[in-house]
Amino acid sequence: MSRSKWKGSYIDTKLLKTKNKKKQKILLGSRNSQIIRKFLGLNFNVYNGKNYVELIISENMIGHKFGEFSFTRAKFTFKKKGKKK
Repeated sequence: MSRSKWKGSYIDTKLLKTKNKKKQKILLGSRNSQIIRKFLGLNFNVYNGKNYVELIISENMIGHKFGEFSFTRAKFTFKKKGKKK
C-alpha cells in the first residue's frame, strides 16, 4: 500500500540537515526515505541489513526510494555440476 498523497513524501529529518559535500559519505539506515533533487551527486551508504551499499545519486534516481537500490537478498544461481567420468 502506498503513502497517502496528502501526507507528502517521507524524507528522514537527518537527511534534510546534511550539507552538500560531494566527497562526504552519509550513513543511512532508513531505506524508506525518498530521494529528492537536493541529494543529486551526493554519496550515501545505505544499510541493507548486513552491510552498507554505496550509492551515488544520479538524475534517474530522483523520486525513488533508497531501498530500491540496495538489495537485501543475494541473487541465486544454480551451480554447474562437473563432468562425469
